Amino acid sequence: MPRTKKIDNSSGPSSYKRDENGLLENIQYEFNEDGSVDWRSMIKEEHLFPNKSWFELRKKDVPRSIEGLKDHQLLIKLSGIKELARLRGFSSINYTTQKCEQDHVAVSCSIAFLANYETNNESVFYEDMANATTENTSSFAKKFLETIACNRAFVRCVRNFLNVHIVGDDEIDKSDNTPQQSQSNDLSPNGVLKKELSDKHGIHSYEEFLPKLRELHKSGKINISTDIIKTWKDFPDISAKECRILIGILKS
Repeated sequence: MPRTKKIDNSSGPSSYKRDENGLLENIQYEFNEDGSVDWRSMIKEEHLFPNKSWFELRKKDVPRSIEGLKDHQLLIKLSGIKELARLRGFSSINYTTQKCEQDHVAVSCSIAFLANYETNNESVFYEDMANATTENTSSFAKKFLETIACNRAFVRCVRNFLNVHIVGDDEIDKSDNTPQQSQSNDLSPNGVLKKELSDKHGIHSYEEFLPKLRELHKSGKINISTDIIKTWKDFPDISAKECRILIGILKS
């Protein structure tokens, strides 16, 4: 009689086993000086690549590798964000359509992250939002605005919760429009702010502005409440009054 092959499924479940701190037992984590997990360092290089648009806007050659590049010069693939979410651990992901029109879809993504030592061993719900329009997607993607918006919201939710400042490939504007053309004649406070950032600081998107914003806030130069800043997801969220404050700081 042929021998019956012994079945051993232990390797699968053991890969998802977590210790008393909420960390996967089979993964070596990297840590910041304050003891929190350095989630940026947990991203494998295979999930990262040069941000082509960043270099092209500055008329620079696009590097063939990510070696020596700063976070704002990189993009992270959706696969990298999914891997980070798996490492952190979550129990559910929910999407809510906030707006659904022929040319504009806005979706919020809420994730229930598992408890770990960083959150006092309590589970945490985190939510973020993103949109997809016919103006910020490629011609092909315009047929799938709902899917694009969901992916963008998921990427933004994971990135912001884990304090990862590399923009997701799914988040960037892949339309054929150039940022300079769309804002050159915009004389509103919002338009002036974007022009100041573009012309004087080489910043062409809100995601590129975030590191600068954090720097200004950390230095104490911005007299705007943190609660207000946290509500900003893109330039249109910044009020005219707040735009004028930022313009004054950037020009000083």
